[in-house]
Amino acid sequence: MNSDQTRERETVTNIDSLFRQTHDEYVRTRYIANLHNHALMSLRFDVKDAYEKSVRPAFERDHGRSPETGHEIYKAIGSNLFYRTYSSIRCNAQEMMPQSKQAAIERDLREMIDFARTVANENPAGGTLKTDPDLEMPSYITALDVHLTPGGYHSEFAEDDVAQGVLLGVGHCGPPINPARVFGNVGASVSKWLKSVFPDFAPSNVLDMGTQHGSNLMAYAKEFSQLELYGIDIAAPGLRYGHAKAEQAGVKMHLSQQNAEEIDFPDASFDLVVSSFFFHEIAVPSTKRILAEAFRVLKPGGIMANVELPPHKACEPFLNFMYDWDTNHNNEPNFRNFRSQDSAQLSVEAGFPEHSTFELTIPDAATFPEAQYADFLDGKVPVPLHGRGGWFIFGGRKSGAS
Repeated sequence: MNSDQTRERETVTNIDSLFRQTHDEYVRTRYIANLHNHALMSLRFDVKDAYEKSVRPAFERDHGRSPETGHEIYKAIGSNLFYRTYSSIRCNAQEMMPQSKQAAIERDLREMIDFARTVANENPAGGTLKTDPDLEMPSYITALDVHLTPGGYHSEFAEDDVAQGVLLGVGHCGPPINPARVFGNVGASVSKWLKSVFPDFAPSNVLDMGTQHGSNLMAYAKEFSQLELYGIDIAAPGLRYGHAKAEQAGVKMHLSQQNAEEIDFPDASFDLVVSSFFFHEIAVPSTKRILAEAFRVLKPGGIMANVELPPHKACEPFLNFMYDWDTNHNNEPNFRNFRSQDSAQLSVEAGFPEHSTFELTIPDAATFPEAQYADFLDGKVPVPLHGRGGWFIFGGRKSGAS
């Protein structure tokens, strides 16, 4: 066994400590994470330079106007060499990231599974985990590897498998580099905004739809005391992984494997229903059914708040083009279709009164200056773009006293 393969076996304190990369594996993961971040956060502005200098002028000569939609830009820019290079870098980095982690996961998968089983049996924090081996996976989950990740979210290769949960939970795009894009900040950001805008709102429980491993769900308990945490997801590996993490962290979460199109909780069960980057992964008809389910399980006076990509109507054409890149290159075929919807109207169709709906970009709780938060609430200070210090949310409040 060479030095790269020799690993010191540290004391196992949580399931993440069983993810043990060699020196070369770790360096490769860090390099790919930086490459992906560079493409996602920096090169996109160089793509805009290429668009402004050559693509838009050519389009204007041919059509007598500038492109009016992101899709028009996509069709016009397809042969541009810089854009093709940018897309190649981003696609390859997206594909290489899970590949850089798979060897470490496969080496110790049996130990990870055993650890998750032990935690589930002991339940030191008192949470629960419910999986359903007979649950049918919808085609939008099984038809392709979402995010170019082999096996997507749902695949299982062993009994009580946690592999896909670890693969995506340890960090799908690598260790965080830009603090404004740490998705664990989403729950903290939404709960802070809710507490500021609805001072009368004191939820006793919350349901996180598409919770995956519950990293955002945990954050709500920090703003709202005595909050009972419930999360549902269609993929069991992430739930098993998330349950192990929560129990070892002393966080009581109730996780269950469900299709959010048919939530098995009774009517009026929850004060708060949330989701994070969930709806752009599914077909629009499914989105409408899930939003109707969210409305059904809310108590009177309850609130639904979903973090998502901003809709087309809220963005200028080039930004729409860049957001919709994932539709064409990242195995997220529903991305553009979801963003073409009116998010406020989706909430109304689900049952929320029009006057109670909201759609806006809120500050990232970890990066936005606390001293400016009151000015943001008063409309005096704008927030950064979604994903660069801000998060777009939509939802509404159900009528009636809570």
